[in-house]
Amino acid sequence: MSVSEREKSYEWQVEDARAGQRVDKFVTAQGEWSRSLVQSWIAEKRVTVNARAVKANYRLQRGDRVALRVPPPEHLAVTPEEIPLDIVYEDADIVVVNKPRGMVVHPAPGHHTGTLVHALLAHCGNLSTINGVYRPGIVHRIDKDTSGLLVAAKNDSAHASLASQLSAHTVERSYTAIVHGDMGHERGTVDAPIGRNPNQRQEMAVVRKNGKRAVTHFVVREKFKGYTLVDCRLETGRTHQIRVHMAFIGHPLVGDPKYGPKKNRFSIQGQALHARTLGFTHPRTGEEMTFEAPLPQDMVDILNRLRRESGL
Repeated sequence: MSVSEREKSYEWQVEDARAGQRVDKFVTAQGEWSRSLVQSWIAEKRVTVNARAVKANYRLQRGDRVALRVPPPEHLAVTPEEIPLDIVYEDADIVVVNKPRGMVVHPAPGHHTGTLVHALLAHCGNLSTINGVYRPGIVHRIDKDTSGLLVAAKNDSAHASLASQLSAHTVERSYTAIVHGDMGHERGTVDAPIGRNPNQRQEMAVVRKNGKRAVTHFVVREKFKGYTLVDCRLETGRTHQIRVHMAFIGHPLVGDPKYGPKKNRFSIQGQALHARTLGFTHPRTGEEMTFEAPLPQDMVDILNRLRRESGL
């Protein structure tokens, strides 16, 4: 085994400024690792405080000695696949893709081939390693049946920068959605915590207990008979956030198989949701970059039908 493939060890002493901070957040800030990866290491007891294993929510005290054992990198288990991609922008550090509806972002149970990761590996050759062998390059995700913009990192430095921007809520992420019902407000904000649905573990829901803060801002763009076209801007990035929030206020997304009506009268496979705008600071140059992707044809077709039905 080469030196680069050996387990690496780190140790830090907690200073006054970090006292009271969660151990998972503290360790994440020490290197180019995602918080979810650090949490997995904590679960594997690779992180200790004063030589004792702790939970991710342990609050550090002044003088604590935090140790981390980083496992050797796994050999990449995902085989590149030549799958057409809609590349919006690309350079040596990042690649911005307009993902089609129906494509899974990374391998997961039931989706071992045909994902965006498979396609990116074939296109780029190398991707960042921070998120492990099954999610190389993936900094953020959009649902399988949501279309639109996503940025992937080609190296760990770019990944760490983008992940930090997401954590600081400085990444611009705007979506366009078609929802059921006539919204009574032209704009608004949904500030409601999201967590696992206690009655249906495969779904997310607005929950007060163990929910994470979730904030979605929306603006009405166009109204039809029984439907509304809205723009949604994410302040946070919880799983299924827009879908859950819109359903919570009584306006579920058209075609949503989890949170919408069971009957779908439109020819769309999945929710009518499109990640339209993506903005961030380039990890190397510091340039402010903003990208936009036009609505996919399936949503255009729905809007044209609604305009006809509404006499617009």
